[in-house]
Amino acid sequence: MEKSSLKDEDTTSTAEGQVLPGSDTATRMPPSLRTLSAEDYNTLHTKIVRKIDTLILPTIGILYILNYIDRQNLASAKLQGIMDDLHMSTADFATAVSILFVGYLPFQIPSNLLITKIPRPGMYICLAVVVWGCISASTAAVKTYEQLLAVRAVLGAAEAVFFPGAIYYLSAWYTKAELGKRIAALYIAQQVGNAFGGLFAAAILQLDGAHGIAGWQWLFIIEGAATVGIGTVCALVMPEFPHNSRILSPLERDLAVWRIESEAGAAEGSEDVPLLRGFVNALKDAKLLLLILANMLSQVQGSIANYFPTLVSSLGFGETVSLLLTAPPYILAGGIYYGIMYYSDVKNTVYPLIMGCVGITVVMYIIPMATLNVGARYFSMMILPFASVGPQLLLYKTINLHLARPVSKRAAASALVNAIGGTSNIWASYLYYDEPRFLAAFGTLLGAGVALAVTVTVYRWVVRRENRRLDGGKADEVEKVIKNGVTREMVGLGWRYEMY
Repeated sequence: MEKSSLKDEDTTSTAEGQVLPGSDTATRMPPSLRTLSAEDYNTLHTKIVRKIDTLILPTIGILYILNYIDRQNLASAKLQGIMDDLHMSTADFATAVSILFVGYLPFQIPSNLLITKIPRPGMYICLAVVVWGCISASTAAVKTYEQLLAVRAVLGAAEAVFFPGAIYYLSAWYTKAELGKRIAALYIAQQVGNAFGGLFAAAILQLDGAHGIAGWQWLFIIEGAATVGIGTVCALVMPEFPHNSRILSPLERDLAVWRIESEAGAAEGSEDVPLLRGFVNALKDAKLLLLILANMLSQVQGSIANYFPTLVSSLGFGETVSLLLTAPPYILAGGIYYGIMYYSDVKNTVYPLIMGCVGITVVMYIIPMATLNVGARYFSMMILPFASVGPQLLLYKTINLHLARPVSKRAAASALVNAIGGTSNIWASYLYYDEPRFLAAFGTLLGAGVALAVTVTVYRWVVRRENRRLDGGKADEVEKVIKNGVTREMVGLGWRYEMY
Protein backbone atom coordinates (compact mmCIF):
# COMPACT_ATOMS: atom_id res chain seq x y z
CA MET A 1 0.00 0.00 0.00
CA GLU A 2 1.39 3.39 -0.93
CA LYS A 3 1.98 5.47 2.18
CA SER A 4 2.12 8.74 0.30
CA SER A 5 -1.32 8.28 -1.18
CA LEU A 6 -2.75 7.52 2.23
CA LYS A 7 -1.16 10.58 3.73
CA ASP A 8 -2.49 12.83 1.00
CA GLU A 9 -5.93 11.30 1.25
CA ASP A 10 -6.18 11.88 4.96
CA THR A 11 -6.33 15.65 4.49
CA THR A 12 -9.89 15.25 3.27
CA SER A 13 -11.22 11.82 4.22
CA THR A 14 -8.87 9.10 5.36
CA ALA A 15 -8.25 6.26 2.97
CA GLU A 16 -6.65 3.87 5.43
CA GLY A 17 -8.00 0.38 5.00
CA GLN A 18 -8.58 0.65 1.26
CA VAL A 19 -7.10 -2.03 -1.01
CA LEU A 20 -5.31 -0.71 -4.07
CA PRO A 21 -5.16 -2.58 -7.39
CA GLY A 22 -2.20 -4.91 -7.50
CA SER A 23 -2.36 -6.02 -3.85
CA ASP A 24 -2.94 -9.64 -2.84
CA THR A 25 -6.51 -8.95 -1.79
CA ALA A 26 -7.18 -7.40 -5.20
CA THR A 27 -7.59 -10.87 -6.70
CA ARG A 28 -11.11 -10.83 -5.27
CA MET A 29 -11.74 -7.30 -6.48
CA PRO A 30 -14.67 -6.75 -8.90
CA PRO A 31 -13.53 -6.82 -12.57
CA SER A 32 -14.65 -3.22 -13.04
CA LEU A 33 -12.04 -2.05 -10.51
CA ARG A 34 -9.08 -4.22 -11.56
CA THR A 35 -8.34 -2.16 -14.62
CA LEU A 36 -8.03 1.08 -12.64
CA SER A 37 -4.61 2.52 -12.02
CA ALA A 38 -3.66 3.43 -8.46
CA GLU A 39 -4.17 7.10 -9.31
CA ASP A 40 -7.63 6.52 -10.81
CA TYR A 41 -8.54 4.31 -7.87
CA ASN A 42 -7.54 6.99 -5.35
CA THR A 43 -9.40 9.65 -7.29
CA LEU A 44 -12.58 7.58 -7.41
CA HIS A 45 -12.19 6.69 -3.73
CA THR A 46 -11.90 10.34 -2.74
CA LYS A 47 -14.92 11.24 -4.87
CA ILE A 48 -17.06 8.57 -3.18
CA VAL A 49 -16.09 9.55 0.35
CA ARG A 50 -16.73 13.22 -0.36
CA LYS A 51 -20.09 12.43 -1.92
CA ILE A 52 -21.34 10.36 1.01
CA ASP A 53 -19.88 12.87 3.48
CA THR A 54 -21.83 15.61 1.75
CA LEU A 55 -25.15 13.76 1.75
CA ILE A 56 -25.14 11.32 4.64
CA LEU A 57 -23.39 13.13 7.49
CA PRO A 58 -25.31 16.42 7.38
CA THR A 59 -28.62 14.60 7.05
CA ILE A 60 -27.97 12.17 9.89
CA GLY A 61 -26.55 15.01 11.98
CA ILE A 62 -29.64 17.19 11.55
CA LEU A 63 -31.90 14.29 12.48
CA TYR A 64 -29.83 13.55 15.57
CA ILE A 65 -30.12 17.18 16.66
CA LEU A 66 -33.89 16.83 16.41
CA ASN A 67 -33.73 13.51 18.24
CA TYR A 68 -31.99 15.03 21.23
CA ILE A 69 -34.04 18.22 21.27
CA ASP A 70 -37.27 16.20 21.33
CA ARG A 71 -35.90 13.85 23.98
CA GLN A 72 -34.49 16.50 26.29
CA ASN A 73 -37.20 19.17 26.03
CA LEU A 74 -38.93 17.76 29.11
CA ALA A 75 -35.94 18.93 31.18
CA SER A 76 -36.44 22.45 29.78
CA ALA A 77 -40.20 22.26 30.35
CA LYS A 78 -39.51 21.53 34.02
CA LEU A 79 -38.14 25.04 34.41
CA GLN A 80 -41.33 26.54 32.96
CA GLY A 81 -43.98 25.03 35.17
CA ILE A 82 -44.95 21.65 33.73
CA MET A 83 -44.57 20.07 37.17
CA ASP A 84 -47.00 22.56 38.71
CA ASP A 85 -49.50 22.34 35.86
CA LEU A 86 -49.58 18.52 35.98
CA HIS A 87 -49.25 18.36 39.79
CA MET A 88 -46.02 16.34 39.67
CA SER A 89 -43.59 15.60 42.48
CA THR A 90 -39.83 15.21 42.03
CA ALA A 91 -40.26 11.43 41.91
CA ASP A 92 -43.05 11.81 39.34
CA PHE A 93 -40.76 13.85 37.11
CA ALA A 94 -38.02 11.22 37.40
CA THR A 95 -40.54 8.60 36.30
CA ALA A 96 -41.59 10.77 33.34
CA VAL A 97 -37.93 10.98 32.28
CA SER A 98 -37.16 7.30 32.75
CA ILE A 99 -40.33 5.91 31.17
CA LEU A 100 -39.15 7.10 27.76
CA PHE A 101 -36.48 4.42 27.97
CA VAL A 102 -39.08 1.77 28.79
CA GLY A 103 -40.42 2.27 25.28
CA TYR A 104 -37.05 3.15 23.74
CA LEU A 105 -34.95 0.17 24.76
CA PRO A 106 -36.90 -2.99 23.78
CA PHE A 107 -37.78 -1.75 20.29
CA GLN A 108 -34.16 -1.12 19.28
CA ILE A 109 -33.28 -4.78 18.72
CA PRO A 110 -36.11 -5.75 16.33
CA SER A 111 -35.77 -2.41 14.56
CA ASN A 112 -32.05 -2.83 13.95
CA LEU A 113 -32.51 -6.39 12.71
CA LEU A 114 -35.24 -5.20 10.37
CA ILE A 115 -33.16 -2.36 8.92
CA THR A 116 -30.62 -4.86 7.49
CA LYS A 117 -33.35 -6.20 5.19
CA ILE A 118 -34.91 -2.89 4.14
CA PRO A 119 -33.69 -1.68 0.71
CA ARG A 120 -34.14 1.99 1.71
CA PRO A 121 -32.92 2.33 5.31
CA GLY A 122 -32.80 6.13 5.01
CA MET A 123 -36.50 6.29 4.28
CA TYR A 124 -37.20 3.98 7.23
CA ILE A 125 -35.21 6.20 9.60
CA CYS A 126 -36.89 9.38 8.34
CA LEU A 127 -40.35 7.86 8.70
CA ALA A 128 -39.56 7.22 12.36
CA VAL A 129 -38.48 10.87 12.68
CA VAL A 130 -41.82 12.10 11.37
CA VAL A 131 -43.71 9.77 13.71
CA TRP A 132 -41.81 10.85 16.83
CA GLY A 133 -42.21 14.51 15.83
CA CYS A 134 -45.98 14.07 15.83
CA ILE A 135 -45.88 12.31 19.20
CA SER A 136 -43.62 14.95 20.72
CA ALA A 137 -45.93 17.77 19.55
CA SER A 138 -48.91 15.96 21.09
CA THR A 139 -47.23 16.28 24.53
CA ALA A 140 -48.58 19.84 24.56
CA ALA A 141 -52.10 18.42 24.81
CA VAL A 142 -51.60 16.35 27.96
CA LYS A 143 -53.70 17.42 30.95
CA THR A 144 -52.60 14.88 33.57
CA TYR A 145 -49.43 13.20 34.77
CA GLU A 146 -50.73 9.82 33.60
CA GLN A 147 -51.25 11.15 30.07
CA LEU A 148 -47.69 12.48 30.07
CA LEU A 149 -46.36 9.04 31.00
CA ALA A 150 -48.30 7.42 28.15
CA VAL A 151 -47.04 9.91 25.57
CA ARG A 152 -43.43 9.60 26.77
CA ALA A 153 -43.52 5.80 26.58
CA VAL A 154 -44.82 5.87 23.00
CA LEU A 155 -42.27 8.57 22.10
CA GLY A 156 -39.49 6.27 23.30
CA ALA A 157 -40.73 3.44 21.09
CA ALA A 158 -40.73 5.71 18.02
CA GLU A 159 -37.24 7.08 18.77
CA ALA A 160 -35.85 3.54 19.17
CA VAL A 161 -35.34 3.34 15.41
CA PHE A 162 -32.91 6.21 15.14
CA PHE A 163 -29.67 5.90 17.10
CA PRO A 164 -28.73 2.21 16.66
CA GLY A 165 -30.06 2.42 13.11
CA ALA A 166 -27.91 5.46 12.36
CA ILE A 167 -24.76 3.82 13.77
CA TYR A 168 -25.37 0.67 11.74
CA TYR A 169 -26.14 2.75 8.64
CA LEU A 170 -22.86 4.67 8.95
CA SER A 171 -20.89 1.43 9.41
CA ALA A 172 -22.38 0.16 6.14
CA TRP A 173 -20.80 3.09 4.26
CA TYR A 174 -17.50 3.85 6.03
CA THR A 175 -14.30 1.87 6.54
CA LYS A 176 -12.76 1.25 9.94
CA ALA A 177 -10.36 4.18 9.51
CA GLU A 178 -13.21 6.54 8.60
CA LEU A 179 -15.94 5.44 10.99
CA GLY A 180 -14.61 7.04 14.17
CA LYS A 181 -14.74 10.62 12.89
CA ARG A 182 -18.23 10.03 11.47
CA ILE A 183 -19.49 8.73 14.82
CA ALA A 184 -17.87 11.81 16.37
CA ALA A 185 -19.80 13.95 13.90
CA LEU A 186 -23.00 12.27 15.08
CA TYR A 187 -22.20 13.03 18.70
CA ILE A 188 -21.20 16.58 17.82
CA ALA A 189 -24.69 16.95 16.38
CA GLN A 190 -26.00 15.61 19.70
CA GLN A 191 -24.12 18.33 21.55
CA VAL A 192 -25.44 20.95 19.14
CA GLY A 193 -28.90 19.68 19.97
CA ASN A 194 -28.17 19.91 23.69
CA ALA A 195 -26.61 23.36 23.41
CA PHE A 196 -29.03 25.05 21.06
CA GLY A 197 -31.94 23.09 22.48
CA GLY A 198 -31.46 25.05 25.68
CA LEU A 199 -31.10 28.34 23.80
CA PHE A 200 -34.09 27.54 21.59
CA ALA A 201 -36.12 26.58 24.65
CA ALA A 202 -35.22 29.85 26.37
CA ALA A 203 -36.57 31.75 23.35
CA ILE A 204 -39.75 29.68 22.98
CA LEU A 205 -40.56 29.89 26.67
CA GLN A 206 -40.93 33.66 26.24
CA LEU A 207 -44.25 32.82 24.54
CA ASP A 208 -45.62 31.71 27.90
CA GLY A 209 -49.29 32.68 28.04
CA ALA A 210 -49.63 33.66 24.38
CA HIS A 211 -53.06 32.61 23.09
CA GLY A 212 -53.71 31.01 26.46
CA ILE A 213 -50.98 28.41 25.90
CA ALA A 214 -48.29 27.78 28.51
CA GLY A 215 -44.62 28.20 27.59
CA TRP A 216 -43.86 24.49 28.02
CA GLN A 217 -46.74 23.65 25.66
CA TRP A 218 -45.35 26.01 23.01
CA LEU A 219 -42.04 24.22 23.41
CA PHE A 220 -43.48 20.85 22.44
CA ILE A 221 -45.67 22.27 19.66
CA ILE A 222 -42.93 24.21 17.87
CA GLU A 223 -40.15 21.64 18.26
CA GLY A 224 -42.44 18.75 17.30
CA ALA A 225 -43.70 20.54 14.19
CA ALA A 226 -40.13 21.37 13.13
CA THR A 227 -39.18 17.70 13.48
CA VAL A 228 -42.04 16.56 11.25
CA GLY A 229 -41.17 19.06 8.52
CA ILE A 230 -37.42 18.47 8.52
CA GLY A 231 -37.83 14.69 8.72
CA THR A 232 -40.02 14.77 5.61
CA VAL A 233 -37.42 16.75 3.66
CA CYS A 234 -34.56 14.47 4.79
CA ALA A 235 -36.46 11.42 3.52
CA LEU A 236 -35.93 12.75 -0.01
CA VAL A 237 -32.17 13.08 0.53
CA MET A 238 -31.05 9.99 2.46
CA PRO A 239 -29.35 7.44 0.17
CA GLU A 240 -29.76 3.67 0.27
CA PHE A 241 -27.06 1.09 1.00
CA PRO A 242 -23.87 1.23 -1.13
CA HIS A 243 -24.87 -1.74 -3.30
CA ASN A 244 -28.15 -0.18 -4.43
CA SER A 245 -27.52 3.55 -4.00
CA ARG A 246 -28.94 5.83 -6.65
CA ILE A 247 -26.49 8.62 -5.84
CA LEU A 248 -23.55 6.55 -7.12
CA SER A 249 -22.64 5.45 -10.63
CA PRO A 250 -22.23 1.68 -11.24
CA LEU A 251 -18.44 1.95 -10.93
CA GLU A 252 -18.76 4.01 -7.73
CA ARG A 253 -21.17 1.42 -6.31
CA ASP A 254 -18.64 -1.33 -6.99
CA LEU A 255 -15.94 0.55 -5.11
CA ALA A 256 -18.27 1.59 -2.29
CA VAL A 257 -19.14 -2.08 -1.69
CA TRP A 258 -15.54 -3.25 -2.14
CA ARG A 259 -14.27 -0.77 0.44
CA ILE A 260 -16.24 -2.67 3.08
CA GLU A 261 -15.76 -6.17 1.67
CA SER A 262 -11.97 -5.79 1.55
CA GLU A 263 -11.89 -5.25 5.32
CA ALA A 264 -14.38 -7.79 6.59
CA GLY A 265 -14.87 -10.35 3.82
CA ALA A 266 -18.43 -9.25 3.03
CA ALA A 267 -20.59 -6.18 2.82
CA GLU A 268 -24.23 -5.18 3.03
CA GLY A 269 -26.12 -6.79 0.19
CA SER A 270 -23.64 -9.65 -0.29
CA GLU A 271 -24.63 -11.78 2.71
CA ASP A 272 -27.71 -13.89 3.24
CA VAL A 273 -27.54 -14.75 6.93
CA PRO A 274 -31.02 -14.98 8.51
CA LEU A 275 -31.90 -12.34 11.09
CA LEU A 276 -32.42 -14.88 13.86
CA ARG A 277 -29.05 -16.50 13.23
CA GLY A 278 -27.33 -13.13 13.37
CA PHE A 279 -29.09 -12.40 16.67
CA VAL A 280 -28.03 -15.77 18.11
CA ASN A 281 -24.45 -15.24 16.89
CA ALA A 282 -24.37 -11.96 18.75
CA LEU A 283 -25.64 -13.54 21.97
CA LYS A 284 -23.02 -16.32 21.76
CA ASP A 285 -20.14 -13.83 21.57
CA ALA A 286 -18.71 -13.36 25.08
CA LYS A 287 -17.17 -10.04 24.07
CA LEU A 288 -20.68 -8.67 23.61
CA LEU A 289 -21.44 -9.14 27.31
CA LEU A 290 -18.42 -7.06 28.26
CA LEU A 291 -19.36 -4.35 25.76
CA ILE A 292 -22.93 -4.28 27.10
CA LEU A 293 -21.65 -3.86 30.66
CA ALA A 294 -19.18 -1.18 29.55
CA ASN A 295 -21.87 0.75 27.71
CA MET A 296 -24.24 0.46 30.65
CA LEU A 297 -21.64 1.96 32.97
CA SER A 298 -20.90 4.66 30.39
CA GLN A 299 -24.56 5.53 29.95
CA VAL A 300 -24.97 5.85 33.72
CA GLN A 301 -22.49 8.71 33.49
CA GLY A 302 -24.22 10.09 30.41
CA SER A 303 -27.47 10.36 32.38
CA ILE A 304 -26.41 13.86 33.46
CA ALA A 305 -27.78 15.09 30.10
CA ASN A 306 -31.32 14.31 31.30
CA TYR A 307 -30.85 16.61 34.28
CA PHE A 308 -28.26 19.10 33.08
CA PRO A 309 -30.55 22.17 33.28
CA THR A 310 -31.40 21.12 36.85
CA LEU A 311 -27.71 20.76 37.74
CA VAL A 312 -26.94 24.21 36.33
CA SER A 313 -29.94 25.80 38.05
CA SER A 314 -28.62 24.42 41.38
CA LEU A 315 -25.87 27.05 41.08
CA GLY A 316 -28.51 29.65 41.99
CA PHE A 317 -29.29 31.18 38.60
CA GLY A 318 -32.75 31.97 37.24
CA GLU A 319 -34.61 29.83 34.70
CA THR A 320 -33.55 31.67 31.53
CA VAL A 321 -29.92 32.10 32.62
CA SER A 322 -29.73 28.42 33.58
CA LEU A 323 -30.90 27.40 30.10
CA LEU A 324 -28.36 29.73 28.50
CA LEU A 325 -25.54 28.36 30.69
CA THR A 326 -26.24 24.81 29.48
CA ALA A 327 -24.95 25.72 26.00
CA PRO A 328 -21.18 26.32 26.53
CA PRO A 329 -20.42 22.84 28.00
CA TYR A 330 -22.08 21.13 25.04
CA ILE A 331 -20.32 23.34 22.50
CA LEU A 332 -17.00 22.48 24.13
CA ALA A 333 -17.93 18.80 24.14
CA GLY A 334 -18.64 18.82 20.41
CA GLY A 335 -15.17 20.14 19.59
CA ILE A 336 -13.41 17.71 21.90
CA TYR A 337 -15.40 14.77 20.54
CA TYR A 338 -14.02 15.42 17.09
CA GLY A 339 -10.49 15.72 18.47
CA ILE A 340 -10.81 12.43 20.37
CA MET A 341 -12.16 10.49 17.39
CA TYR A 342 -9.74 12.07 14.93
CA TYR A 343 -6.86 10.96 17.15
CA SER A 344 -8.46 7.53 17.53
CA ASP A 345 -8.69 7.10 13.74
CA VAL A 346 -5.18 8.36 13.01
CA LYS A 347 -3.48 6.40 15.80
CA ASN A 348 -5.88 3.42 15.58
CA THR A 349 -6.38 3.44 19.34
CA VAL A 350 -9.29 3.48 21.76
CA TYR A 351 -8.26 2.07 25.14
CA PRO A 352 -6.06 4.95 26.43
CA LEU A 353 -8.68 7.49 25.34
CA ILE A 354 -11.41 5.73 27.32
CA MET A 355 -9.16 5.53 30.36
CA GLY A 356 -8.29 9.21 30.02
CA CYS A 357 -11.96 10.22 29.93
CA VAL A 358 -12.69 8.06 32.98
CA GLY A 359 -9.82 9.64 34.92
CA ILE A 360 -11.13 13.13 34.17
CA THR A 361 -14.72 12.30 35.15
CA VAL A 362 -13.71 10.85 38.50
CA VAL A 363 -12.13 14.18 39.45
CA MET A 364 -15.04 16.20 38.05
CA TYR A 365 -17.59 14.18 40.09
CA ILE A 366 -15.71 14.92 43.29
CA ILE A 367 -15.78 18.72 42.81
CA PRO A 368 -19.58 19.33 43.12
CA MET A 369 -19.75 16.95 46.06
CA ALA A 370 -16.85 18.64 47.85
CA THR A 371 -17.59 22.35 47.38
CA LEU A 372 -20.44 24.84 46.90
CA ASN A 373 -18.19 27.34 45.13
CA VAL A 374 -20.11 28.40 42.00
CA GLY A 375 -17.02 28.80 39.82
CA ALA A 376 -15.60 25.38 40.70
CA ARG A 377 -18.95 23.65 40.25
CA TYR A 378 -19.61 25.25 36.86
CA PHE A 379 -16.07 24.32 35.78
CA SER A 380 -16.88 20.67 36.50
CA MET A 381 -20.11 21.04 34.52
CA MET A 382 -18.13 22.44 31.59
CA ILE A 383 -15.95 19.32 31.55
CA LEU A 384 -18.43 16.56 32.42
CA PRO A 385 -20.46 16.44 29.17
CA PHE A 386 -17.48 15.49 27.01
CA ALA A 387 -15.63 13.38 29.58
CA SER A 388 -18.66 11.37 30.69
CA VAL A 389 -20.03 10.68 27.20
CA GLY A 390 -16.70 10.39 25.36
CA PRO A 391 -16.28 6.66 26.14
CA GLN A 392 -19.61 5.94 24.43
CA LEU A 393 -18.28 7.14 21.07
CA LEU A 394 -15.25 4.90 21.41
CA LEU A 395 -17.36 1.93 22.49
CA TYR A 396 -19.69 2.26 19.49
CA LYS A 397 -16.67 2.35 17.22
CA THR A 398 -15.43 -0.81 18.94
CA ILE A 399 -18.77 -2.59 18.52
CA ASN A 400 -19.04 -1.96 14.81
CA LEU A 401 -15.43 -2.97 14.07
CA HIS A 402 -14.97 -5.88 16.48
CA LEU A 403 -18.39 -7.46 15.89
CA ALA A 404 -18.54 -6.65 12.19
CA ARG A 405 -19.77 -9.85 10.56
CA PRO A 406 -22.18 -11.20 9.62
CA VAL A 407 -24.17 -8.04 8.93
CA SER A 408 -27.16 -9.17 10.97
CA LYS A 409 -24.85 -9.90 13.91
CA ARG A 410 -23.40 -6.39 13.82
CA ALA A 411 -26.88 -4.87 13.69
CA ALA A 412 -28.07 -7.05 16.58
CA ALA A 413 -24.94 -6.37 18.65
CA SER A 414 -25.22 -2.60 18.19
CA ALA A 415 -28.87 -2.64 19.24
CA LEU A 416 -28.27 -5.00 22.18
CA VAL A 417 -25.43 -2.89 23.54
CA ASN A 418 -27.46 0.31 23.25
CA ALA A 419 -30.72 -1.22 24.48
CA ILE A 420 -29.47 -3.17 27.49
CA GLY A 421 -26.83 -0.58 28.29
CA GLY A 422 -29.49 2.10 28.13
CA THR A 423 -31.48 0.52 30.97
CA SER A 424 -29.19 2.44 33.30
CA ASN A 425 -31.02 5.61 32.24
CA ILE A 426 -34.18 4.28 33.87
CA TRP A 427 -32.88 3.93 37.41
CA ALA A 428 -30.28 6.70 37.13
CA SER A 429 -33.13 9.21 36.75
CA TYR A 430 -33.96 8.72 40.44
CA LEU A 431 -30.49 9.73 41.64
CA TYR A 432 -30.76 13.47 41.00
CA TYR A 433 -32.14 14.81 44.26
CA ASP A 434 -30.73 16.51 47.34
CA GLU A 435 -29.58 19.76 45.73
CA PRO A 436 -27.08 21.28 45.47
CA ARG A 437 -24.47 18.57 46.10
CA PHE A 438 -26.41 15.68 44.49
CA LEU A 439 -24.38 13.21 46.56
CA ALA A 440 -26.31 10.11 45.44
CA ALA A 441 -25.98 11.00 41.76
CA PHE A 442 -22.33 12.01 41.66
CA GLY A 443 -21.28 9.25 44.07
CA THR A 444 -22.95 6.63 41.86
CA LEU A 445 -21.45 8.12 38.70
CA LEU A 446 -17.99 8.06 40.26
CA GLY A 447 -18.36 4.37 41.09
CA ALA A 448 -19.61 3.65 37.59
CA GLY A 449 -16.55 5.37 36.13
CA VAL A 450 -14.16 3.18 38.13
CA ALA A 451 -16.13 0.05 37.17
CA LEU A 452 -16.01 1.11 33.50
CA ALA A 453 -12.22 1.33 33.63
CA VAL A 454 -12.04 -2.20 35.05
CA THR A 455 -14.49 -3.61 32.47
CA VAL A 456 -12.69 -2.07 29.50
CA THR A 457 -9.36 -3.38 30.82
CA VAL A 458 -10.79 -6.90 30.99
CA TYR A 459 -12.13 -6.52 27.44
CA ARG A 460 -8.68 -5.42 26.31
CA TRP A 461 -7.17 -8.60 27.76
CA VAL A 462 -9.76 -10.75 25.96
CA VAL A 463 -9.21 -9.29 22.48
CA ARG A 464 -5.44 -9.30 22.85
CA ARG A 465 -5.66 -13.00 23.73
CA GLU A 466 -7.68 -13.58 20.56
CA ASN A 467 -5.01 -11.78 18.53
CA ARG A 468 -2.30 -14.00 20.05
CA ARG A 469 -4.27 -17.04 18.95
CA LEU A 470 -4.54 -15.69 15.40
CA ASP A 471 -0.87 -14.75 15.31
CA GLY A 472 0.15 -18.23 16.45
CA GLY A 473 -1.54 -19.77 13.42
CA LYS A 474 -2.33 -23.10 15.11
CA ALA A 475 -5.48 -24.59 13.62
CA ASP A 476 -7.11 -25.43 16.97
CA GLU A 477 -6.39 -21.93 18.34
CA VAL A 478 -7.73 -20.25 15.19
CA GLU A 479 -10.89 -22.36 15.49
CA LYS A 480 -11.41 -20.96 19.00
CA VAL A 481 -11.27 -17.43 17.57
CA ILE A 482 -13.74 -18.36 14.82
CA LYS A 483 -16.04 -19.86 17.44
CA ASN A 484 -15.82 -16.58 19.35
CA GLY A 485 -17.12 -14.49 16.47
CA VAL A 486 -14.54 -14.02 13.69
CA THR A 487 -15.53 -15.36 10.25
CA ARG A 488 -13.21 -17.46 8.11
CA GLU A 489 -13.25 -14.73 5.47
CA MET A 490 -11.89 -12.29 8.06
CA VAL A 491 -9.16 -14.75 9.07
CA GLY A 492 -8.20 -15.10 5.41
CA LEU A 493 -7.82 -11.33 5.17
CA GLY A 494 -5.42 -11.29 8.10
CA TRP A 495 -7.99 -9.50 10.24
CA ARG A 496 -7.09 -8.61 13.86
CA TYR A 497 -8.79 -6.91 16.79
CA GLU A 498 -7.36 -3.41 16.74
CA MET A 499 -7.36 -0.24 18.89
CA TYR A 500 -6.70 -2.05 22.19
